[in-house]
Amino acid sequence: MSKHQYTLIILKPDALVKSLTGNILTRLSEARLRIIAAKVVKVSRELAEKHYSHLVDKPFFSDLYEYFSGKTYGKEYERVLAFVYEGEDAINRVRKIAGSTNPLEADPISIRGAYGRINKKNIMENVIHCSDSEQSAEKEIKLWFSPNEIIEEIYPTKIVIKNNFEVREWV
Repeated sequence: MSKHQYTLIILKPDALVKSLTGNILTRLSEARLRIIAAKVVKVSRELAEKHYSHLVDKPFFSDLYEYFSGKTYGKEYERVLAFVYEGEDAINRVRKIAGSTNPLEADPISIRGAYGRINKKNIMENVIHCSDSEQSAEKEIKLWFSPNEIIEEIYPTKIVIKNNFEVREWV
């Protein structure tokens, strides 16, 4: 039985360098899901460390950060595109289209198989990130988006007062 889910998708800087945004979004449309949030993000070191918290202590993390932040490609590519997609079995549907994390192991017709590579520093330039479970999707969506940036309330929120204004935050 399929389940209604949300998933975070990030088009990484190498996708932007290679002008793949349109191609990737077209491929993702095959999943027949809805986009409920989208934005361009400049990836700070702090955001990269939170996103890749399980890799922060690895010796290759600095190279991974340089890639993920776009610094590897120059100032005009220091950004990613982040999306929240929703629909039935969203996580598996997106991951199937994206392909295996390692582009060398990915099906050649998948996004990563067609456009990814391993660079000279042995970092996987796999053009796209997509959540791998409902737990990681919730954690990642809350990290990358505030409740007000998503057109539907997908997780519980609370109203707090900041600088004399009401603001919605994740519970």
